[in-house]
This record gives sequence, C-alpha cells and structure tokens, in this order.
Amino acid sequence: MAETLELTAEDAAALETPFIKELIKVWRAQDTHGTWEGKSDTKMLAPYILTAEARRALPIMGDPDPETLWHIELFFNAVGLTIERACKVMVTPMMKMSHEGFGRQVLIAGRLIVVNKQLRDAHRFGFPTLAKLAEAGTKYVDEGVGMVEKFKDVATYS
Repeated sequence: MAETLELTAEDAAALETPFIKELIKVWRAQDTHGTWEGKSDTKMLAPYILTAEARRALPIMGDPDPETLWHIELFFNAVGLTIERACKVMVTPMMKMSHEGFGRQVLIAGRLIVVNKQLRDAHRFGFPTLAKLAEAGTKYVDEGVGMVEKFKDVATYS
C-alpha cells in the first residue's frame, strides 16, 4: 500500500466526488482520539490504493486481515451514506465474510436491497488509483440510487 499518493488531474477531480468526500468523513469519524487530525485526505485513502506491483506481490489465495475487512466495511458504509444523502432514505450495510475472504456485502433501504456485492479475494481489495476508487464507489452509489428511485415504496416501507 502506498503511504503517499502522487495526484494526477484525474485523481484530484476524484477527491471532489460526493462518494470520496463521504468516504473521507467516514474515516475521520473513526478517529475518536484525534490521532489522524494532521493526516491529509490522500493519506487517509492510501490503504485503498493497490498498485499493480503490490497486487502481484499478494498471494492469489489468502486470508484477509482485520484491517482490510475494516477498509471494506468503511468503503461500503460510505456508499450507503452517499445513497442516503441523495435519496433521504436510511441505508443499512450488512457484510458476511468467511475467514478465507469470500462473502457478501449488501446495503438495505427499508425492505429493498439497493446494493448486492459478492466479495472474493478480500485480501486483495483495492484500486490502482484514487480515480478508480471514486469510479467504483460512484458506480455503487448510482446503482443504489437507481434501485431506491425505481422501488421507492419498498425502500420506504416500515
């Protein structure tokens, strides 16, 4: 994982997307003691950047460490919160993961599954650039918003 990131124009633009802004808020909310107060946003997001060389260095099969699972949870929490802000409907994340790195992440609004992602090789979770991270998160957000808009009655059913 990269400790510092060199920003391209595309990466700088990615930092302005609603999903990335929400992901940074989610990360900063985890810092209850102010340890990360001086950390830049790009340093906060560095654990999500997995270069091709770093990916090749990881084994094909492997057990994800708790920190990697936490990064996945925070990623999908940010997706859910971004959907909430767009639709004004509460979204609840649920993840079930085996110790081998296989599982499922779902985001639920009311009685509607707005995002359903099968996870494999969780120990290799990451993106080559910040732009790709933003693109992936935004894709899930758009999918979730579309589901809520299409099935509003199910999403708001109580």
